[in-house]
Amino acid sequence: MKKTMVIRDILLISNPLGQIMQGIGVVTLIPILVALIYGESHLIVFLGVGLFSIALGFILRRVPFEDRLRLKHGMMIAALAWLWAAFIGSLCLMYTTNIDFLNAYFESMSAWSGSGLSIFTDVEILPKSVLFLRSIEQWVGGLGVVIMVIGILIRPGTAVARLYKSEAREEKIKPSITNTVKTIWWIYILYTILGIVLYVLAGMPLFDAINNTFTNLSTGGMSIKNNNIGAYGSDLITLITIILMIVGGTSFLVHYKALKGRVLDVFRDVQFQAMIIIVAVFSVLLIVYAKFTNLNAIFYVVSALSCTGSSTLPVSTMAAWADYPKVILAIAMIIGMAAGSTTGALKLIRVVTLLKSAYWEIKRIISPEGSIIIRKISGKSVGDVEIKEAGSYTFLYLLFISISWVVLMQYGYGGIDSLFEVASAQGNVGLSTGITSPTMPTIAEILFIFNMWIGRIEIIPAMVLFKGLWDVLRR
Repeated sequence: MKKTMVIRDILLISNPLGQIMQGIGVVTLIPILVALIYGESHLIVFLGVGLFSIALGFILRRVPFEDRLRLKHGMMIAALAWLWAAFIGSLCLMYTTNIDFLNAYFESMSAWSGSGLSIFTDVEILPKSVLFLRSIEQWVGGLGVVIMVIGILIRPGTAVARLYKSEAREEKIKPSITNTVKTIWWIYILYTILGIVLYVLAGMPLFDAINNTFTNLSTGGMSIKNNNIGAYGSDLITLITIILMIVGGTSFLVHYKALKGRVLDVFRDVQFQAMIIIVAVFSVLLIVYAKFTNLNAIFYVVSALSCTGSSTLPVSTMAAWADYPKVILAIAMIIGMAAGSTTGALKLIRVVTLLKSAYWEIKRIISPEGSIIIRKISGKSVGDVEIKEAGSYTFLYLLFISISWVVLMQYGYGGIDSLFEVASAQGNVGLSTGITSPTMPTIAEILFIFNMWIGRIEIIPAMVLFKGLWDVLRR
């Protein structure tokens, strides 16, 4: 009976997974345009790898499909989709830059997951098509590979709702999930166009403007320059980048309200309020106690909190920082920005929920017996389920950070530097103190890939997939 259920689960996920694999293949074909424009010879690699993903997806789509997906199926699909996306990207990198598979997979997972950590010590020598591949992977990955396919390929139905939730999304802008996803895409494209225009007006070359908008709006942060945003030496470009990072880290539901003219609703959003408070407090701490300049303090706090990982200083300079700013930024990288955005980490709503729940519990204890404690956040009632979810997820998140942290220290890396790097990897950030490199220990590199993956899909889908695989192996 259980064996039959396992086979049924595999058949159920095959068709939608095939559609996602086809979408990933299409994304891989886009850099061909850049290769043609710049006269590069790598277009055959993108063509071959892209068609391979499309063809394999086509085969899986031949499997008969019944629209009876449960949430566990959606989570398994999401977990596998991200692993496949990283695999396809790694094939492109292996055959265009001649790096080994592990480094290629690390780089690809970092790009797709919007982590921004890079094993390349000199990105400026890479082909333009490869730089663009990394950027478009971040841009698509910022919304989610599953979300991409829902908006383009998958027909409306129960499967759409399950897949949407599988990528840790709950917000509904429109009555249907399909229309919600399409609205999100239109908002995302609108901001992308605005970002490119702003960068060009600030004096940035068009190719750079496209790539930097892709990576900063998606809160990916993987740059086409060795010194990232600092390479341009422009305060205006730095300010534009701060704006894009904040936009990327703000809920799409809030953006929708703002674009509909309900601007005041932006400032009523509890996550937006929390973001302003954290940016203000942490920036002041960096200015006063770490002697950061005003602009750099705000930039790095926003970069860490939004999980973008863009920088204005070389990695060597960040590595030489005292422990204090590293701890401040590590805390920001663990918190993250708004749920329903492109950001990673814990998300502000969970942090706010946990803080509020502690307050409600204290209030319950000191209140007269039988008192009713009203539990609301932004006018919405908060039940025990939401509090338990926030608590259990936070525990799991910190547990996996702790495991990788201990392993890194075992290799001889400093405690604070190790925490900083792990928080950056699992939070899908990209700020680095120099631990991430092509010569890092193999086990540490594999752990970082794992951290980036579970950070992007919010852990639970990975655990559901492992449980499914364990059930298969036991049979």
